[in-house]
Amino acid sequence: MEQIRTMAQLMAAAKQGEKKIVSVAVPEDDEVMEAVEAARKEGIISAILVGNGEKIKTVANKLGIDLSNYEVVDERGGNTAAALRAVEIVSSGNADIFMKGMLHSADYLRAVLNKEKGLRTGRVLSHAYIHEIEGYDRLFFVTDGVVNLYPDLKTKIDIVNNCADICHAFGLECPKVAILGAVEVVNVAMPPTLDAAALAQMSNRKQFKGCIVDGPLALDNAVSEESAQHKGIVSPVAGKADVLFVPNIETGNILAKSMVYFARNKTAALVLGAKAPVILTSRADSAETKMYSIASACLVAQHKA
Repeated sequence: MEQIRTMAQLMAAAKQGEKKIVSVAVPEDDEVMEAVEAARKEGIISAILVGNGEKIKTVANKLGIDLSNYEVVDERGGNTAAALRAVEIVSSGNADIFMKGMLHSADYLRAVLNKEKGLRTGRVLSHAYIHEIEGYDRLFFVTDGVVNLYPDLKTKIDIVNNCADICHAFGLECPKVAILGAVEVVNVAMPPTLDAAALAQMSNRKQFKGCIVDGPLALDNAVSEESAQHKGIVSPVAGKADVLFVPNIETGNILAKSMVYFARNKTAALVLGAKAPVILTSRADSAETKMYSIASACLVAQHKA
């Protein structure tokens, strides 16, 4: 499989695979339903809509969406009940992908982690934004600005492995992972640089499979070869990073949203490390972002199959 470098290529790749079934928790939202309908029309999914049936019907009628194209599961017990019912459809094998609708991320993730009905694997869950930024020749994967607040070194190892897996689904045989920091040298007064050095040494000793990890790297010398050369940084990752690994949730949140609001971009978002692809976008995200997230989940599901 060739490396996917744009969202257009992502959509084309998703169309080549077998159609996937998406279980949507609380789809009572215009952007969510627009995205699901767009993905259905593209021929990449069918969907099961789990939530308040009357509210789903109201949104569908407003948007001119024919609900006869969907299975609707009428759940009136509130968002928590709808999320549990929707995730159980996936964990029982009746759907391939779990998607967040109009509910809080904490309630959604609790369903993913539910011991009886959820999608636990034993691996740490982490989040990745996938960005196509105008002017660059590749996609960027930003992790983790949503799920893990202040990950320790053990958690960071899982996050690296999670993101390597999604990169492989996108056709990157050996993604380059930049462990970001404020500086590109190890400083004992800056704990993230110590973790970055440990992860880089693990990579040097082949403890990561299917990716190259280096750091600490500042953002400029992670994405700009000119910047890396100017600072005299010799690294297979510097200037060529595919994955931008952030030290904490604030950094990841600000970096990802800066890309969305300050650059010409197209974006998708997934939770990694679960038994099935998990779509976790912001309630403020556009229908386009949600559609690209569905396509990304389809690609991951194809890769897992």
